[in-house]
This record gives sequence, structure tokens and C-alpha cells, in this order.
Amino acid sequence: MFIQIDGNSLTYDQIHQVIHEGYSVKISSDALENIKKSRNIVEESIINNKVIYGVNTGFGKFSDTVISKDDLADLQINLIRSHACALGEPFSLEVSKVMLLLRANALAKGFSGIRLETLQLLIDCLNHNVAPVIPSQGSLGASGDLAPLSHLALLLVGEGEAIYNGEKMSGGEALKHAGLEPIKLQAKEGLALINGTQAMTAVGVVAYMEAQELADLADGIAALTLEGLQGIVDAFTPESHSVRPYPEQQKVAGRILSYLEGSQLTTTQGQIRVQDAYSLRCIPQVHGAVQQVLNYVREKLTIEINSATDNPLIFSDSGKVISGGNFHGQPIAFAMDFLGIAMSEIASISERRIERLVNPQLNDLPAFLSPDPGLQSGLMITQYAAASLVSENKTLAHPSSVDSIPSSANQEDHVSMGTTAARHAYQIIQNSRKVLAIEAICAAQAADFRGSNKLAPETKRVYSKIREAVPTITQDRIFSLDIERLAKLLKEDVREVNYQLMH
Repeated sequence: MFIQIDGNSLTYDQIHQVIHEGYSVKISSDALENIKKSRNIVEESIINNKVIYGVNTGFGKFSDTVISKDDLADLQINLIRSHACALGEPFSLEVSKVMLLLRANALAKGFSGIRLETLQLLIDCLNHNVAPVIPSQGSLGASGDLAPLSHLALLLVGEGEAIYNGEKMSGGEALKHAGLEPIKLQAKEGLALINGTQAMTAVGVVAYMEAQELADLADGIAALTLEGLQGIVDAFTPESHSVRPYPEQQKVAGRILSYLEGSQLTTTQGQIRVQDAYSLRCIPQVHGAVQQVLNYVREKLTIEINSATDNPLIFSDSGKVISGGNFHGQPIAFAMDFLGIAMSEIASISERRIERLVNPQLNDLPAFLSPDPGLQSGLMITQYAAASLVSENKTLAHPSSVDSIPSSANQEDHVSMGTTAARHAYQIIQNSRKVLAIEAICAAQAADFRGSNKLAPETKRVYSKIREAVPTITQDRIFSLDIERLAKLLKEDVREVNYQLMH
């Protein structure tokens, strides 16, 4: 099984098929033609002594330094080695593979002037399960993700580090084990490989897909909490949402109602109380607003994964070579900051529901959902843990995109910090998943006290899934193990859980 890339039509489903389902990647016939045409223009320009940035000039502040024909290959390998100065913990194997795929797709558009054999080796690495080890820190998000993408490019020349079939080794060894040969970079190729936004976009794609799944899960967990607190269903009926017609808000309200259909635990307005606290009553408004952000993020990432983001760009139809700024990551920086803010709110409102579940002053359940209040603390400190994660998210959600530090002797005087924004958004999602796991544990325990047999059929499925990972609490135990186990389930089995929630 395989997918074809042409630089214009890569989808999220195809990314998932390549990264998680073992699909191979091929270049479409149309893309092959475009790649060859743009390469021809590079080679003709060299023959004709035409000065082109990054082909026969230095880089950044050195853009006015002309390089002789004899040194063009050395120029490219020097670029990769000198720019490979990323730091810190490496990106996950998943992110590294997405980076390979996205860079290959961008190059397949045919505006980069790379040789077909160089692009093919990049694709062969994907197809043979070879992934570069790429440190996650060090990108400014303009002039592209230069440092991390340089570590990707090192693999193609047989340098750096790589993972082959789960084992870490040198890039050269990984290629050899996979039956592949390193290439010698030619004019423009080093720059074509590293001048782009594929680090921030790869992290963004992985973060978006996890965030979308988590936001959908949050609706089902919140519905279970509503039953544990005998929530009022009137706030979810269509009338009030029809007069504030955000489609996402309406969708969340409808989903909550569908989850609660047949429940013997929910109440109506005035039955026990007139109205619920905001963290219950305003679930559609908050979760719906998060879905709006996710739609925005999806739109921007969809454009970015099918864009040419290097410099200069080579237009084979007109013969023009244009130095521009498509490497600037501002659109993705904004989107990632927005994503981080939205997912922080998913966790924030979840933590408030946790508080309502465990606080005996806010419900009629046993204090802190303890099986023996006083002697046993129950779930008291899980709320502390959730509050800590929510507070950490607030720090991480400070927008990276408002920052800029000039580089390359002030030639590159405004940068996006988009990769930092993407990394922070991803961490926020990991934290938020643990907060939702805590809410799920508390909601399931509340359901046990109320009588899980009284749950709606749909939330009973959610409850049963939680109980697969976290048994009913009959005495105090090490709850961090429960939280981590359920958070792992929410990540690894999320599609199965989503099926339970949505069907």
C-alpha cells in the first residue's frame, strides 16, 4: 500500500497511513516532471554564471558573497554541518517521520531545484523505516526551521544520528542497514532541504490530531461528570443554542444531550437546583469555542503541509528565481499559540469540574469521593495535581509568536518562534490529557456512589472503558499510577474510545 505525493494534496489521513499504518510513499508522475524542470533551471543558471542566492552565494548576511563554481558542493555540505546545532531532547520518532514526509511533499511541488535522486533518498528513508534523530530546540521559525532540518539533512549525507527499526545508530550505519547509499549534495540542495517550516508544522500536525481527539473525548467525560453531579440538562437543549448560532457550540450541546439520553441521574431545571455552575452549564460554549480554534488550526496546517516554504523559489514555467519569505513561520506560530490557549481551556474547565466532584461543600457525595472519609483521603490530592498542570499550562500558553530576536547580523531581523509555539502547544495537550484523565476517574467514582446502573447507555460505555484501566476505589492507593495508565489509554486507544463516545 502506498500514497503518492505531489506537493499539493497531502491529507491528514495520508499522514496517518504513512506514519502509523506502514504505507509507502511515491512521487507522482506530474511532480517528477516539475522537479526535473526546476533542477534544470538551477544547472543552467550555474552554467550561465547567474548569481542566485544560496546557489552560488553565501547565506544570511553572506548573501552578497559570490561563491566559485568549484566550491558549490562544499558550500552545501558546509551549510548543513554548520547549521546542525539544534539542542535538547530529540523530537519523538513520530514527529521526525512526519518531518521527513512533509519535507518530501514540499520538495515534490517542484519549486526548490533539488535533484530527483536527493528527494528520492529522503523518501527511501521513510519507506525503509530510517528516521533522523532531531534535537527539538534551536529554531527561530524564520529562514525556516534551519537547525532541526539540518539534522534531518545530515542523515541523507550519512552523518548525524538516526533510528533504524527502533535502534539508535549513526546516520551512515542506518542507511547501510537499510540498503541505502548517502548522497553528495550539489548546488542549492542543502538550502532546499533546510529552508522550510517542516519542524513546526510536523509538531503542529501531531499536536492538532491529538488535540482534536482529546477535545472530542472531553465531551464524553464531561457528560459523565454531569451525571455524577446530577446536572441539569435544560442548558443543553437546542433553544438557547439556536439564538447564538455557533455551529461548534450547537454540535457540542447536541452531543452532550445524546450522551445523556436515557440517564436516570440527570435532573431538570428546578428539580434540585435552578441552574448549575458555569463549568457544567457552559460546556457547549467553552468546548464549542475550542472546536472553533481546532477548525482554524486545521485550515492553516492544511495549507502549510502543501506549501513551498523555502528560498529562493524556482518557477520553471517563467524561468524566474525569486528570493522571498515563505520560510517565515508566522501563520503556524499564531495557529500553535491559539491551539495551546484553547487546549489550556479544555484543562481549565475540566479542573473546575474535578473540584465540584471532590469538594463536599459543592455536592452531596462523600467528601473527596473517599470510601471512608477521614481515615482515607480518597481523590483529594488528584485535584491538586490537576490544578498544578492547569497552572503550568497557563505559563506554557504565553504566546511565543509575540517574541522575536534578530539573527544573522540583523539581516534576519524578525522571526516567528513558531517551533517554540508548537512545542509548547504539544506539551499543553499532554498536560491536558492527564487533567481529563483525573476528571474521568473522579466522574467514574461519583457514578459508583450514585449507581452506575443508572447511567445513560452512552456514558455507561465511557464508564466501562475507564474501569478497564482504573478499578473502583475501595481504599486509598497510589493514584498517580491510575492517572498515568488512563492518560495512556486516552492516547493510545483514543480512536476506540472515540468510537465509544461518538457511536
